[in-house]
Amino acid sequence: MSPLLAYWVHDLSPFLIRFGENFGIRYYGLAYLLGFVAAGVLLARYHRAGRTPLNLDAATDLVVAIIAGVILGGRLGYFIFYKPDLLLHDPLALLRLWEGGMASHGAFIGVALALWLFARGRKVSFLHLGDLVVTTAPVGVFLGRVANFINGELWGKHAEVPWAVIFMHTGGGTAPRHPSQLYEAATEGLLLFAFAQWRFWKTDVVLRQPGRLAGEFLIGYAFVRMFCEVFREPDAALILGLSRGTFYSFFLIAAGLALIGLARRSAGPSK
Repeated sequence: MSPLLAYWVHDLSPFLIRFGENFGIRYYGLAYLLGFVAAGVLLARYHRAGRTPLNLDAATDLVVAIIAGVILGGRLGYFIFYKPDLLLHDPLALLRLWEGGMASHGAFIGVALALWLFARGRKVSFLHLGDLVVTTAPVGVFLGRVANFINGELWGKHAEVPWAVIFMHTGGGTAPRHPSQLYEAATEGLLLFAFAQWRFWKTDVVLRQPGRLAGEFLIGYAFVRMFCEVFREPDAALILGLSRGTFYSFFLIAAGLALIGLARRSAGPSK
């Protein structure tokens, strides 16, 4: 039987509403917007519950800092980690946001720098801010990965599983592939969100060991990302035989372990 008859052929539009050939409201942009709104809503809830000293005005400013960190870090990270030659030969490509290109590992670095600057300016704990942010980040990750699937990008390796998808209209050829974007949405998004919310609300880890939850999140993200990379088609040359997503995840593990080490200096064990 022809693969085209046995599997669903991806034919989704990247636009929620289209006003022209290449202009409209894209699901990818909407995913970012809703992710930032969700972060603001969660931070406001934490304030009302007395789980953070940040008031609503400070929480709003924090969301702005997160937005800057995600966009700048994610965009720069994409070119530095995945397309360095393009950045050297066509630096203006960095400004062509409509062409896409974001790197989650770069976004982590951008957000970390944004939090450090915010903490210095507001005289609040950098480690506490990290704990807050990682409880909100999986929402944006989930929405972003779903948007990746809708766009038909970052598809997986060839597969014969019943749920495989053919991404022929977006460059994936006629062979069925793993919908790895949805694997990442489920693990990097839903699974880590459930874990972070459970740790935040059901334990005292954020109060007694600031920074530990952020460290646990980074390690958890690294491992689920490496798991999903098994099914994802590498989108750049390998490094030491590893996909770039896997290779860069080792640095997240190191950062997570460092944060947990710092958190252990805080008073009292978590429940």
